[in-house]
Amino acid sequence: MAAIIVSLASSFAVSSSSSSPSLLLAGFRAASASSFRLPFAVSPLLLSSKRGRLMAHTLAQASLGLTQPANVDVPKIAFAAKDIDAVEWKGDILAVGVTEKDMAKDENSKFQNSILERLDAQLSGLLAEASSEEDFTGKSGQSVVLRLPGSGSKRVGLIGLGQSASTATAFRGLGEAVGAAAKAAQASNVGIVLASSEGLSAESKLTTASAIASGTVLGIHDDTRYKSESKKIALKSVDILGLGSGPELDKKLKYAEDVSSCIIFGRELVNSPANVLTPAVLAHEASKIASTCSDVISATILDAEQCKELKMGSYLGVAAASANPPQFIHLCYKPVGGPAKVKLALVGKGLTFDSGGYNIKTGPGCSIELMKFDMGGSAAVLGAAKAIGQIKPPGVEVHFIVAACENMISGTGMRPGDIVTASNGKTIEVNNTDAEGRLTLADALVYACNQGVEKIVDLATLTGACVVALGPSIAGVFTPSDDLAKEVLAASELSGEKLWRMPLEESYWESMKSGVADMVNTGGRPGGAITAALFLKQFVDEKVQWMHIDMAGPVWNDKKKAATGFGISTLVEWVLTNSS
Repeated sequence: MAAIIVSLASSFAVSSSSSSPSLLLAGFRAASASSFRLPFAVSPLLLSSKRGRLMAHTLAQASLGLTQPANVDVPKIAFAAKDIDAVEWKGDILAVGVTEKDMAKDENSKFQNSILERLDAQLSGLLAEASSEEDFTGKSGQSVVLRLPGSGSKRVGLIGLGQSASTATAFRGLGEAVGAAAKAAQASNVGIVLASSEGLSAESKLTTASAIASGTVLGIHDDTRYKSESKKIALKSVDILGLGSGPELDKKLKYAEDVSSCIIFGRELVNSPANVLTPAVLAHEASKIASTCSDVISATILDAEQCKELKMGSYLGVAAASANPPQFIHLCYKPVGGPAKVKLALVGKGLTFDSGGYNIKTGPGCSIELMKFDMGGSAAVLGAAKAIGQIKPPGVEVHFIVAACENMISGTGMRPGDIVTASNGKTIEVNNTDAEGRLTLADALVYACNQGVEKIVDLATLTGACVVALGPSIAGVFTPSDDLAKEVLAASELSGEKLWRMPLEESYWESMKSGVADMVNTGGRPGGAITAALFLKQFVDEKVQWMHIDMAGPVWNDKKKAATGFGISTLVEWVLTNSS
């Protein structure tokens, strides 16, 4: 069984003059461990050590506001690929994915598409009539669900796919729309079919079915752990029709279910408020992944003193103001069946809350109330770790690294103008304490390189500049390696997540030079996402292929007011590509 090493920061002190532990944690109150439920279940391996028991006791304390997430079971949906006629299918909702071309009608207002024509005939023309009345043309984002008599299903839904549908993004969106419709109708079983699937290759049918299944799981999910009341999800089974059947397709659907459950795990980490998800709780969640997958994953959690021994002055400078001590997380996946042919590292920014420090976030648009999502990169990395631990790909070793902490304000905190020294010896003049994520990533990247890895991908909610450039749905990709860019962008095509490669303009580094240190931590406003990536590049060994993903936009869905779980699916696909 792989060992789990858990070291607590020295501020988790036990007072000898008191019968109960003295907890120097912001937002925690002294209370009996039995009085409150843990925010997350405690790993048995954690409880086996004295320090682990102390951490468990710490986690058991009441959070600020006495808030604890409810234990909500994620609904288990049975997916099946069936090669049957959709018109003959019986159930609560039959959802048909249609393109604009599929909605074409002849001079008699009859559908020309064969599936829609036969469905409409069964319904005595009501489907064509209703789609006309609703002005449904098959555009992307359009949907209509009709309760119609005479059909084998209680409802028929038409989901628009746009002019054409050939990407994982489109089919995942179809699944999400079906999940939302099933949730609204409290449907227990759903059938999904494409109006036109004739042009899909055998491989395309596999990836299409997987994307639809993944979208359905994510579309049905609501994070209700912090609500006093919640509705139970009624959906129990989903039949994917017309894309074939057999063990290969069943395996692909199982894969989609597994990865989707890990995306939900990542969403829930990001959704959890900072008074619940502290660095210690995030480290605990990482340790649970290792204990669950102990045959392939080990965990090392370093405290502040151990990080000091490793000379992580850049990371510790950010953490210095918070009463919640930093936790440096390192999970390592090693395959069961022999030595790995390639070693990878996934590094995630892990700011469980970012106040901005002395350069405090103020004014409209600063989004300080959303800064719980500043650990979105770490959620992607840990979600990927959980999935990889379940899938167990051969031939690849993966290191999952998070420098978790808070960026707060106090008398012990980092000040503008301070100089911090990273673990590779480079010095940084801090001209803005709100550019803290790159300071934590600097030491995390050095640590990753020291593990002997060949490729590193880091993910971070790093800059507002990237959101300005690419909007809320697309992450920016920065890398000097064309080969690595091709690998990760190909993985994102399979996952349906949107990435766009950005330039690493070396001439912009001039704005990052300091008069008194090796560099400053921010340049001017122009090209802010580029200069942030150039900063990170200073902490990566030249022999290592490296990519930075700025996911500040797609980490959060403003419309749903919830996390997206962005990055997890792409990371898993990339690891599997390196495995094969």
